[in-house]
Amino acid sequence: MAGAPDSVRTAVLPIAGLGTRFLPATKAVPKEMLPVAGRPLVQYAVQEALDSGIERVVLVAAPGRDLALQHFARDRELEAALAARGRSRAQAEVRMLPTLGERLTAVEQAEPLGLGHAVGCATQAFGPGPYAVILPDDLVLGNVPCLRQLLDVHDQLGGTVLAVTSLPREELRKFGVVAPGVDDGTVVEVQGLVEKPAPGMEPSQLAVVGRYVLAPEVCAALPTLVPGAGGELQLTDAIAATIGATPVHAVRFEGRRFDCGNPAGMVAAGVAVTLADPSLSEVVATSVRALLSGMDGEQA
Repeated sequence: MAGAPDSVRTAVLPIAGLGTRFLPATKAVPKEMLPVAGRPLVQYAVQEALDSGIERVVLVAAPGRDLALQHFARDRELEAALAARGRSRAQAEVRMLPTLGERLTAVEQAEPLGLGHAVGCATQAFGPGPYAVILPDDLVLGNVPCLRQLLDVHDQLGGTVLAVTSLPREELRKFGVVAPGVDDGTVVEVQGLVEKPAPGMEPSQLAVVGRYVLAPEVCAALPTLVPGAGGELQLTDAIAATIGATPVHAVRFEGRRFDCGNPAGMVAAGVAVTLADPSLSEVVATSVRALLSGMDGEQA
């Protein structure tokens, strides 16, 4: 009888992308530092990892990109200034950041050669895994952290676990897509994976999005990757190579996903976060209603 699955203690956050969809803002500010309602994307991802029980978070960053680490460093001067001005809420937020930062470390990805390469940079530094992976571009808001939902399935079934969501077929060409087996409505057996399928070649409408738990076998396959879809080293190719040798499952997670890799998704996420904040929800809702009313008037 197989033993219990190894505990997942380390999460990898790839943040070496150029953020070209957000130029010119990302010319000076890395995409992972762009704010959603006052907090940068990377902070949401780190918080989710730690709230899910992760002990160490590895940032995979481009050379010279240390702004994320600086964000989580102690700033006593700022804390003192906020205290002097009576900004207790902001002071508490700033003082909390070093607590998160204690769990962070970073490795460099010299070239952005794909998600498989980014994760490989971390596994090369820290060993064979298992690992969790969070893509900060995919912000998931809900009662239970998305990664925690995947870890719960991993604790039961072992192997590799992927977050999936059902998307229209015309959007699937941008994602890895699952070929499903047994499906209980929440957990889906993965029989195959196709990265960025051509129209009409999609094995399902279940797209892999932003959260992974990777078995050691996947990590072992990363050094053997060759360029795949888009000429990049694809993580889905490493996962697909282990199907049949190790369990692979997908989870229809609870929560609302926002694609913060594009401006529209960032705006939608910001609205959702502020509407959930009692101190902001009324003024934001009023402003949004006024804007929509104005648009209706212009179109009339």
